[in-house]
Formats: sequence, structure tokens, C-alpha cells
Amino acid sequence: MNLVQPGSFLTLHYRLSGPDGQDLINTFADKLPATLTLGVGELAPAIEARLIGLAEGTHTRVELAPGEAFGERNPELLQRVKRSLMRELGDPDEQYHVGDVVQFPTPDGQGQYAGVVRELGEDWLLFDFNHPLAGQPVSFEVQLIGVL
Repeated sequence: MNLVQPGSFLTLHYRLSGPDGQDLINTFADKLPATLTLGVGELAPAIEARLIGLAEGTHTRVELAPGEAFGERNPELLQRVKRSLMRELGDPDEQYHVGDVVQFPTPDGQGQYAGVVRELGEDWLLFDFNHPLAGQPVSFEVQLIGVL
């Protein structure tokens, strides 16, 4: 029987749910299972660590403590951005609302990261760049179909 090791290629069904029990990701309802390689960042490191040593065919559920899966909330990741910069970076006529998710380019221009609008000021927007589940407990259910 194959055991999950660092770098293993996995075929699996999994469900990730937040503190309210609502599914954030659920592949059990899909006809095809997910495939991923451990250690390349497709799952949070704390979740990957819980998979190490599990045998092919295992179906289990683990609870991760607040902040364990996606880190603690960092108050430094709450940042004000001037509306003038928002007009420069995007659509100058865009209307923003609390709760909107806005994509920002990385400094090298090769990727993007997201911020959630938390407050609206006259000439600024307050963005939260923390992961939405930072500081939250999560539940992870997995069925390991194949381990290579």
C-alpha cells in the first residue's frame, strides 16, 4: 500500500469548509477527483502536513485550529489605497463597494493578488490583503484514491 510522502502525486476527493461549516471547496460532488503534487503549493502547508503518512484508500477528516491552515490575521495587511491610484490601475469609472474583491498586479507584473474592500473613504479605500480564512478554524475531509 502506498503512503503519502513529500512530493507524492495524489488523486483524491477533498472538502474544505470554514468555521460556519459551509463548503469552500468540495470535489466529492464532481465526477472526476482532483490531482495534485504535494509540496508545490496547491494546498496549504498545514493541510499537506496532515496528509503525510496516510495510506492510499484512506478517508478521513481533520480539524485545523484557528490560523493553522492560512495563518493568523496580520493587521499590517490592512492598507489604505488612494482612489487616484485605483483609477490609474484600473477602470477610472469603477464604483467600489464594501466586500468587493479587487485584483492587484504583483510588483513584477507577472501575477496578481487580491484585496477585499473593507471601508470606503472620500479619497481612499481600505483593503484587507489577508487570506479570507486567516485566523479561522477549517475542516478538511479527504479520500485518497491514488498515491504515486
